[in-house]
Amino acid sequence: MKKFNIRKVLDGLTAASSSSSSSPSATQTGAQNDPVPEVLQSDHFQLCKTVRHGFPYQPSSMAFDPVQKVLAVGTQSGALRLFGRAGVECYCQHESGAAVIQLQFLINEGALVSALADDSIHLWNLRQKIPAVLHSLKFNRERITYCHLPFQSKWLYIGTERGNIHIVNVESFTLSGYVIMWNKAIELSTKTHPGPVVHISDNPMDEGKLLIGFECGVVVLWDLKCKKADCRYTYDEAIHSVAWHHEGKQFVCSHSDGTLTTWNIRAQTKPQIITPHGKQPKDGKKPEPCKPILKVEYKTTRAGDPFMVLSGGLSYDTVGRRACLTVMHGKSTAVLEMDFPIVDFLTLCETPYPNDFQEPYAVLVLLEKDLVLIDLGQIGYPIFENPYPLTIHESPVTCCEYFVDCPAELIPALYSVGSRQKRQGFSKKEWPISGGNWGQGTQSYPEVIITGHADGSIKFWDASALMLQVLYKLKTAKVFERARRSEEKAGSEIVDEDPFAIQTLSWCPESRMLCVAGVSAHIIVYRFSKQEVTTDTVQLLEVRMQSEFSEGDSPDPAGDQTPTLPTPSSPQEVEPPPQTPNSDGPRDNIPCLQVRSSPLKQSPGFQVELVVQLLWVSGEPPQPITSLAVNSSYGLVVLGNSSGLAVVDFLQKTLLLNMGTSELCSPADPPLRQPRSPRKTRQISTAASDSMDGSNTSEDRCKSPTSGSTSPCNSDDERKHRFIEKVKSKSRRFSKTVANDFARMSRKISSSGEQKSDLAERRVPPRHSPTCKQPLSCVNEGVAAAGTNWAFFRTKSAPPSKANASFTRSRSSSVSSIDRESREVISSFCFCESFPKKGEGSLGPCLLLGTSQGSVIMVALSLPPTGESRLQQPVGIASCGSLVTLKGGILTMALLDSSGSLLPPPSEQWYDPNGSEEEREKRRRRPASPTSPVEGQDSQFLVLCSEKQAKVLALPSQTRVHKHSITESSFVLRADVVTVGGGNCIACFCANGHIMTLSLPSLRPPADVNYLPLTDMRIARTFCFSHLGQALYLTSPTEIQRITYSQDTCEHRQEMLSELFTPVETPEAPNRGFFKGLFGGGAQSLDREDLFGETGAGKASRSLAQHIPGPGGMEGMKGAASGVVGDLARARIALDERGQKLGELEDRTAAMMASADSFSKHAHDMMLKYKDKKWYQL
Repeated sequence: MKKFNIRKVLDGLTAASSSSSSSPSATQTGAQNDPVPEVLQSDHFQLCKTVRHGFPYQPSSMAFDPVQKVLAVGTQSGALRLFGRAGVECYCQHESGAAVIQLQFLINEGALVSALADDSIHLWNLRQKIPAVLHSLKFNRERITYCHLPFQSKWLYIGTERGNIHIVNVESFTLSGYVIMWNKAIELSTKTHPGPVVHISDNPMDEGKLLIGFECGVVVLWDLKCKKADCRYTYDEAIHSVAWHHEGKQFVCSHSDGTLTTWNIRAQTKPQIITPHGKQPKDGKKPEPCKPILKVEYKTTRAGDPFMVLSGGLSYDTVGRRACLTVMHGKSTAVLEMDFPIVDFLTLCETPYPNDFQEPYAVLVLLEKDLVLIDLGQIGYPIFENPYPLTIHESPVTCCEYFVDCPAELIPALYSVGSRQKRQGFSKKEWPISGGNWGQGTQSYPEVIITGHADGSIKFWDASALMLQVLYKLKTAKVFERARRSEEKAGSEIVDEDPFAIQTLSWCPESRMLCVAGVSAHIIVYRFSKQEVTTDTVQLLEVRMQSEFSEGDSPDPAGDQTPTLPTPSSPQEVEPPPQTPNSDGPRDNIPCLQVRSSPLKQSPGFQVELVVQLLWVSGEPPQPITSLAVNSSYGLVVLGNSSGLAVVDFLQKTLLLNMGTSELCSPADPPLRQPRSPRKTRQISTAASDSMDGSNTSEDRCKSPTSGSTSPCNSDDERKHRFIEKVKSKSRRFSKTVANDFARMSRKISSSGEQKSDLAERRVPPRHSPTCKQPLSCVNEGVAAAGTNWAFFRTKSAPPSKANASFTRSRSSSVSSIDRESREVISSFCFCESFPKKGEGSLGPCLLLGTSQGSVIMVALSLPPTGESRLQQPVGIASCGSLVTLKGGILTMALLDSSGSLLPPPSEQWYDPNGSEEEREKRRRRPASPTSPVEGQDSQFLVLCSEKQAKVLALPSQTRVHKHSITESSFVLRADVVTVGGGNCIACFCANGHIMTLSLPSLRPPADVNYLPLTDMRIARTFCFSHLGQALYLTSPTEIQRITYSQDTCEHRQEMLSELFTPVETPEAPNRGFFKGLFGGGAQSLDREDLFGETGAGKASRSLAQHIPGPGGMEGMKGAASGVVGDLARARIALDERGQKLGELEDRTAAMMASADSFSKHAHDMMLKYKDKKWYQL
């Protein structure tokens, strides 16, 4: 019987609903063209977490298994991170989310006990790839403060805040009836409560003696068999920790006054007191108190003096000093400063047995934001080189990008240049945390993660095979001068303490071109080279982008001067406006950062090609860069913000276009512009503005951008325009309905005005107006600056209204909330080989622009031939107007060919710019569309996705083929066109936590999962999709969470995950020696089963704690499901071999039985023969 699949039925229903919702025109268009076959179904998608990388956020405790060599770290949010050898990591989470206060390994058993702040303990099974909870125990009446699990014991001691100690069987997770009450442990004469239990440990040489430390300073040696206190040790200061000597004859306590007391178990009144960091007075008085010693460990060696390691205890006069770890070895004392506060530390030893010489070899220190391992075996105590990717948060992450299926030679190239950046001075020994095994996954393709940071650094990570390893680090701040403190204070209103922070980046893996944008409105273009170079002067290009909706945008009706615009045929030399860097007047024409003037030594790796900086304009800082794209094949960089668009040719180091968004959308687009740029190192380009000084009249708005002609314009319409602009600036005061009505009026008026201006341009021939005699300062907003030989005049039109708020990122304090909503921001770019105009039959280089108000604009590019002519001839640019408008801001754009295959942006193969001439000749443009278009037929699909909806257009007819409304109540934060499961789709992440996919080109939604609600803007800033069903986001300031939405990856996930537990033999117990065994001087064992079991101790109170069975058994079955088939096959083979051997054994047994029967017969005959004969007859 065929299995019924409800998913395929739902796929059919959604496809039918999406096709029925299409417009009639779109249906007719689709009927004319053959439908593109789509392979993506619901079966191809499944969402699950794969692995988490980075440092555990807000760590609270840790534990180490000395036999398995595995480290466990607990956090304040209830997370568990387990680490083995490099590449072996695991993440688990407690359901309650309570802080982990203590961890205890069942050494070499593949299990872990965790104690939480909500007074619950949990037993984790680590023998499966995804650990799960086997048992839980929730205490109801007492709060847990300390836990202790002796080596090779199944009885767990639990100390509580009331001072009592309970005992739990870790196999069944049931309470024993044996309880140590606080009032029996302390002396009867004591009138005060001793406080919570802060320490529990058994005597290394006598398991029947338990050492209990109370917070008040009392330590009790409890006899478990006799159920009474043997000895009590009292000190005036509170206790923080206790450590045994391995012989069990003395122990050390750390106290709140910075002292260490060493007690002999037989001397209860005379401890040895030392203050490691206290000043010893000469008169023999008690040394001055110090800060508390939070933890102490006492480890012995066979060959030398013991080690005493402690945290805290510094003198109070060391104000502002960083946290320190003190290592006392013999007469030497080493104080090791840490970069962050110490959370916990563990001394790693050669043996797991507490009654043997410990032989410590390292100290593992858990800091608030780092993990440090100190080598105790080398002079100077060097640290080990950490193999884990724990430096993601070295500087706060500001942006993140994910690239899957990169070129094969890319990761080795990055590793080769990054290996030269490694620090020196590490320990020469191997990393001692070496447990676990790597996964055996078959899926292997190069993956690269790029993180941008607040200090201006960029890190490249190898993320292949569910691992993470840093490859290369780039410091962008080297390009700029370091500002002095006085200058930093002066500019603190714009960028606070992170002027070099990375805001966005664009990277081409094929050509290895990198373009980076920072918060100080700066862009840096990098090329990758394997050779070191020294750049005498950094190539700099400064761009003046004037905001369209600044406070000075009010037109002056009284002005009658008309500035003349230079034509390409008659260029005018224009001097840049004077700069005002001083603080007396408004800042103008100066960048936020100062580019380095001294020679820049550039190591192998990414090297600076060009720096672009946006300038201050009339006291207003440049607007943040919202979108960025680089194309190696075209040699162009495009950047956009709320002021408009700028196109830079990084080959010729010149500005090609600097235009406002409204001009790009207007029908009176400027013709093809071909600027000629003088070869200057420093160029200043001034953007055109509407009117800064009131010299532009209403007639100026209707002028052609390239001529001085005047077109007739309706004065009534212009008055309506001005009225609408005034109303829009105050639209917050009206209701939403009224504001939308005004917006519709604005669109109608603007459309009618545009139609009239088109008719006027057709009827009235162009005529040149006389040259303006005003000084440059009055007309500089209408003229392009030096470095370009053409200019344009900005036509002011009301931008389309935005009914839905878009997700924008602006750090400028000068932009009000009204301006932010009314301003149209360029939100996305896409370079492509497509059809620039409607109905055009030839492909050409194009640039697609998306705006925050849903407009999609096509810009045609005219590129010179490759070679020397590309470096000499200018690049032509022409806006082809708006293609279509969507709801919400445009997030992503992509092109498909007629068969539905994704067309990547054109790119060139990488070549070393500092290499030989032969390598330079490798540069050639890769065609994006290998097939030639057929006349009269659409050969491309344009895929568009906004914050609210998605559309697919057929090109070159520009007809809408499909449309899909993604969400109405929420909005999309991130969308990418990706390849997964042999097909293409749009992957979307919405603010309501839904992750959905839309199959292309039909926009049918095969998957929609409610995954993660937007609880932090960090997720929105860093969430990114990639090909082959991979995605990631920054789940905390220190951790990256990788997820997959591919069914194939989820099925192979078990194979790809690493194993934490590996079968290892437990080391042999220390030899007691002949005399110790003869006279009883060795370790004394204890039968805890008789003492704590139900027979000897009875049952515990049911109201004390509640047992909760965990899902570990079922999870273990699911975790092992991937290996069940292999195990069954191996078992079947073993059974066959065993059957064969049993058959052979049966044959041999039959032969032996026959031989035995023959022997018995002969023996019987012999017995009959000699039965009646006497002995002397034999």
